[in-house]
Amino acid sequence: MRIVFLSKRLWQAALLFAAILILWCGYALYHINQVEQTATARKADVAIVLGAAVWGEEPSPGLRERLDQALWLYDNHYVPMLLVSGGLGDGKKITEAAAMKRYLVEHGVPEERILLESQARSTFENLAFSKPIMAEHGLRSALIVSHGFHLARALDMAETLDMTAYPVGTASRVLVIPYHKAREVLAFTKWKLDSLLGANTLVNPFAYPFILRLSPSIR
Repeated sequence: MRIVFLSKRLWQAALLFAAILILWCGYALYHINQVEQTATARKADVAIVLGAAVWGEEPSPGLRERLDQALWLYDNHYVPMLLVSGGLGDGKKITEAAAMKRYLVEHGVPEERILLESQARSTFENLAFSKPIMAEHGLRSALIVSHGFHLARALDMAETLDMTAYPVGTASRVLVIPYHKAREVLAFTKWKLDSLLGANTLVNPFAYPFILRLSPSIR
């Protein structure tokens, strides 16, 4: 009788956990979509382009989409400066930032209008390491440029770092969006759990390395 009672309690607990998980995933997806849909370009001091994969020594098609969005912002005078952020990927010979800068220069942006952050290996690092570069150059506000599904987590991280930042989404013709949104729900969930467990250490990316261990494929 006791075994049956315990089995019933375990089954109820499993159902409750599943219900909470489904509700959370639904909320996370809703929030991701809301931030993506309401993200609009506005004037700021700089646009931070979040890094992504480099193929050989060239930006991947997905990364080129982010760079093309940054070019549009620059050419249309939303920002006077671009900050490209991304470190050296495993097995790569060139940092994401260096590949991005070269692409922007080839498309007409003067070198002196491009700032580099070449150490980041995650979204949190992209922003945490870009913040002092902004301060060094007297830049107070930033547009965060990435694919739309990525913006909610990036914006939440920027707010945690006390940055004045606004999201600008990039549409994609090369990424499988349902797949990436599903992965982003997981990444957003991990970020929120890390935030909860990390308490007040989030402002220092070195004080809580658990945050920085996002898979390279979930940046």
